[in-house]
Amino acid sequence: MSYAMTIRLSAGFTPTVERVRTALKDQGFGVLTEIDMRSTLREKLGVDIEEYVILGACNPPLAHRAMEADRNIGLLLPCNVVVRADGPDATLVQALDPQVMVQLSDAAELRAVADEATRRLRAALDALSG
Repeated sequence: MSYAMTIRLSAGFTPTVERVRTALKDQGFGVLTEIDMRSTLREKLGVDIEEYVILGACNPPLAHRAMEADRNIGLLLPCNVVVRADGPDATLVQALDPQVMVQLSDAAELRAVADEATRRLRAALDALSG
């Protein structure tokens, strides 16, 4: 099962993070959390990885609809979007495919929510590569 929607950009990490935030905002998502994995792993474990952030993106109307359909779906919220360096001059942007919700829940009402979230996240990714 594929669970990620991924694009690779020929751009540096820092400007890409800002572009991702804007693209998500344009599709109705706000970033609720930001986890700097590079900094965290360096501080806690003394290991060094590429620049890597996890953005917890939320579209409140979609989140509400999903929670109304299945209260347990909060375990899969917010929508995680990863931005990570892929060499010196490239960055990967990955979003968890919302269709995973449909595959993990028995709530038929989630399909429409997942379809809309997928459309919006795909549009954000397309805006970055366009």
